[in-house]
Amino acid sequence: MSTVISIASKKDHRLRLLHTSDWHLGRLLHGKKRYDEFARFLDWLIGTVRDEQVDLLIIAGDVFDTTTPSNRAQELYYSFLGRVAATSCRHVIVVAGNHDSPSFLDAPRALLKALRVHVTGALTGSVDNEVLVIDEDDSDGKPLAAVVCAVPYLRESDIRSVAAGESIDDKTTKMLDGIKEHYAAVHAVAEVKRVQLQRKYAGVAEVRVPVITTGHLFTAGGLTVEGDGVRELYVGSLVHTDCALFDERIDYLALGHLHVPQMVGGNTARRYSGSPIAMGFGETAQKKSVVIADFSTPDTHISLREIPVFRPLVRIRGDLSSIASQIRDCTVKHPDAWLEIRYEGDEVAAKLQEDLGELVKDTLLEIVRIRNNRVIAGVLEREYAEEEFTDITPEEVFNRCLAANTVPETQCEELRAGFRELVRLMDEEDAHAG
Repeated sequence: MSTVISIASKKDHRLRLLHTSDWHLGRLLHGKKRYDEFARFLDWLIGTVRDEQVDLLIIAGDVFDTTTPSNRAQELYYSFLGRVAATSCRHVIVVAGNHDSPSFLDAPRALLKALRVHVTGALTGSVDNEVLVIDEDDSDGKPLAAVVCAVPYLRESDIRSVAAGESIDDKTTKMLDGIKEHYAAVHAVAEVKRVQLQRKYAGVAEVRVPVITTGHLFTAGGLTVEGDGVRELYVGSLVHTDCALFDERIDYLALGHLHVPQMVGGNTARRYSGSPIAMGFGETAQKKSVVIADFSTPDTHISLREIPVFRPLVRIRGDLSSIASQIRDCTVKHPDAWLEIRYEGDEVAAKLQEDLGELVKDTLLEIVRIRNNRVIAGVLEREYAEEEFTDITPEEVFNRCLAANTVPETQCEELRAGFRELVRLMDEEDAHAG
C-alpha cells in the first residue's frame, strides 16, 4: 500500500486518525505554571477533532509531566476526554509514556471505556490486551474498521531480565531484543485480527482494514533540540531503537517521546507528532502540529495541522543596549511573551536583574530566566589544569576569574573589595559555628 501526502475530505476515506503526544500536562518552565497554555491547546484540539471529523484519536504517551500530576493537570485531562465524547470521534487511544505513571493512567480504565477511551498504562502479561479491534459503522452508516496496537512505553522490567555480571553491551542488546520481541508478538496478533476483519468485508471493495501501532521510544536518528526536556529512556544507556523492528505491514506508526515533529526513516506514515507547545526556549523556532491520517483504498493520506502559539517564548541575547532594543521590538511583536535573556556584554553588570526588570516594567513581558554569559564555568580548570586549588588562595582564584573574563580594571578593585568582605563574613560564620 502506498503513502501519499495530501489533504483528504471526510467523504474520501473510511477512517480518519488524529495523532498527538507529549502533552506534559503540569510542566513548569523555570518555575512558571503553564496551565493556561495547556487549556488553550486542548480547546484548540477539541475544535480540530470536530472540524476535521476525526474518527480515532491517539495520544502517544507523556500525557502528564510527572507520575504524580497536580489536581489541575488531572482536571484538564479528564475534562478533555469528556468533551471528546461529544464530538464525531469514535475512539480515543491513550498509552503511557516514560513521564507517566502506568498505574495512575490505568486506574480509571474500566470507567473510561464507557466514553470509548482505551488506556494502556502497564503491560498485563498478555499482548492480546494491547490489540484493539475497531469494527462499527460511522454516522453515515459506512463501515469503520481498523486494528490498533496500543503499545505503551516499555520499561526495562517489562523487556529484559537482569543477570549478574552482565556488561553494558549485554544490557543494551537484551533491551533492544526485548523491545523487538514485544512488538513482533503484538504485530502477530494484530495481523491475525486484520485478516479476520478483512475477510468479513471481502465483498465490500472499498473497506480497508489498516493496522495502526503506537510507541513511546527513541528511534535511531531522531531529532532533539537543546532544552526540550527529552530524557534518555534507559538509565546508563543510549538505547535508540532501529525503525526496522516495526512490521512492514503497519499502515501508520504513531510515536511519542521526541518533541520535534518528524518522520521516521523517511516514511511519511511513521511519525513523531511532537509536543503541542514549546517545552523550552530551545523549541521556540519549531512549528508545532498534529498529524491527520486518512485511510482510504488503497492509499494513506497524511497531512499536518499546525498548532497556534498560545504563549510566545523569546530568547534575547547581547549587551544591555542590544537587549533593551530587542525588548522594545518584542513589546510590539510578542507583547505577552516570556523571555530568556542571555547577557553577553563586555562589562560586568553588577545590577543585571534590576536593570532588566526596569526594561520590562509597565509591559506584559515577563522574564523567566536570566543567564549571565560573562560567568564562564570551568575556565580556571582549563587554564590551570596542572595546579591544585589548595595551593592558591581564594583571592587568587577570584583574580584569575576576573582576568579570564577580561573585566575592565576600572571595575576590578570594587569587585575585589566586595569579594574580601564576603570571605570575611564566611570566616566569621565558620568561627561561630565552631
